[in-house]
Amino acid sequence: MSRTARIERKTHETDITMALNLDGSARMTGSNPIPFFEHMLGHIVKYSMIDLELTLKGDIEIDCHHSVEDTAIVMGQALTAALGNKAGIFRYGSFTLPMDEVLTTVTIDLSGRPYFVYRGEPLKPMGKFGIYDSELTLEFLHKLSIHAAMNLHVQVHYGDNRHHIHESIFKALGFALRQAVAVDARRAGEIPSTKGSLLG
Repeated sequence: MSRTARIERKTHETDITMALNLDGSARMTGSNPIPFFEHMLGHIVKYSMIDLELTLKGDIEIDCHHSVEDTAIVMGQALTAALGNKAGIFRYGSFTLPMDEVLTTVTIDLSGRPYFVYRGEPLKPMGKFGIYDSELTLEFLHKLSIHAAMNLHVQVHYGDNRHHIHESIFKALGFALRQAVAVDARRAGEIPSTKGSLLG
């Protein structure tokens, strides 16, 4: 069964098309006018092993908020569509990632219930990476958790370098996502829930 999705979102602020393949080979294509954001999405793709095609146009002459937020919305919707009823998946994923002086843990549950928790170094005061405001990482994660209908817990245990902190979050998210969406051969297509549904 193909676990793919294609989602389009067009508003007065953004025009986004995304194609996603959960059983990919870590291939990312398309166009993204926000270099740091593209760099971070590349980490998710690399370590989750999904394929992602993204064409993003947004009002970045104002700022990058709408573009990052709407990309998270579309990505969450694409994950939901590609997973279907979630039969046979592991559902849970957790990864602790070291990156030099930084240690970060990301844990997810594809439960059908959105919830986002962040603990660690405050991201908002970290300034800009090019045109990307550091606080947009939290916005991306929050909106992704809502539209993928998943629990998403992020903890930066410690660290100093702001680039390393952000990068460790996206890398660990990729690894955790890979675990959660993986097919468990022992489940033989069963829903990984005692209530028999992961649709909310």
